[in-house]
Amino acid sequence: MAFSFFKKSDKTEKSKPKEETHSGPKYHELTVKQIINETRDAISIAFAQPEPKITYKAGQFLTLIVPVQGKEVRRAYSLCSSPFTDQDLVVTVKRVDNGLMSNWLPDNLKAGAKVRIMEPMGQFTTEFAATNKRHLIMFAGGSGITPMMSIIKSTLTQEPDSICSLIYCNRDIDSIIFKNELDTLQTKDEGRLHVIHVLDNAPMNWQGYSGLLNHDMLTKLFERIPNWGIEKTTYLMCGPEGMMKNAEALLSEHHIPKEKVFKESFVQGTIDKDAKTAEPATEGEAKTREVTIRYDGQEYKVMVPPNKAILETALDQGIDLPYSCQSGLCTACRGKALSGKVKLDEEEGLSKSEREEGYVLTCVGHPLTDDVVIEIG
Repeated sequence: MAFSFFKKSDKTEKSKPKEETHSGPKYHELTVKQIINETRDAISIAFAQPEPKITYKAGQFLTLIVPVQGKEVRRAYSLCSSPFTDQDLVVTVKRVDNGLMSNWLPDNLKAGAKVRIMEPMGQFTTEFAATNKRHLIMFAGGSGITPMMSIIKSTLTQEPDSICSLIYCNRDIDSIIFKNELDTLQTKDEGRLHVIHVLDNAPMNWQGYSGLLNHDMLTKLFERIPNWGIEKTTYLMCGPEGMMKNAEALLSEHHIPKEKVFKESFVQGTIDKDAKTAEPATEGEAKTREVTIRYDGQEYKVMVPPNKAILETALDQGIDLPYSCQSGLCTACRGKALSGKVKLDEEEGLSKSEREEGYVLTCVGHPLTDDVVIEIG
């Protein structure tokens, strides 16, 4: 029943259209069945299931691949649909400042359009069983509700003895994605889903919580949430970095073990990737180094300059490796370093055990030695 976190961002990436011929991640062309206006700045895109159907786990994401401004752009969006309750594959897209695809999709995508996608990925998942009895406490902010919706719907239908508590933060009442659906689920499954809304700017007649999700508010909110004990409780969070840090601090004060807390980030947060890339290597001089990549039964050798990541270099040479966010957050480009040392600009996408086992992210990886061999898949 373990969750593991994954991350992704809406960041411009450099890539080239290619035909996939390997047996790594599978690619599909899906038909847009419906565009649903959720709020003034968020839409849900329902894709018709192809034959055979695409299987996925609650909490995973789809990578959409769309030509924007003459370039192939990839972005990862969490599935808000549940594999147990929904016929279609549904992702929700919220407009963001300077979001290349997140703004292009609402402006241009129409029902009937064809969209190329990479098969569902992500480790922000759990196995469901009718015998489970657990309490999922969720902290969501804005579009961070999307994977939570998939997990909530799956939990309510697959685990009759489990409950969900959702603390959902938004700018104002008109920004609440899935408000009506959450109200319906809360009424239908009375006592098993508890939703607490928090608004930055609340209307005059608002009876709920308002303001930033700070320590004092979180303390009061915790008093309203059923206490099932540490063993039966799992904490999930997805939203703005500030919100998640505040929630983590409170959980730490309550002596909640870190292994019971799981995060998913949609943004790069405080990482200054360019600045980190410019930092001098901690071992050896910064220079172009050869990296051997083993993928899908083939072996490739690429010369990686100090100012480029391993993935970017491989893509520039026409080597078709798997990737999605290209920011070190979604882990689609994960590989295992069989030898040599690799410096990562961003490590949070990997768990501690993955790092200890030698896994690296090629999109933010730079070789520190001349003997780097990475196996992908």
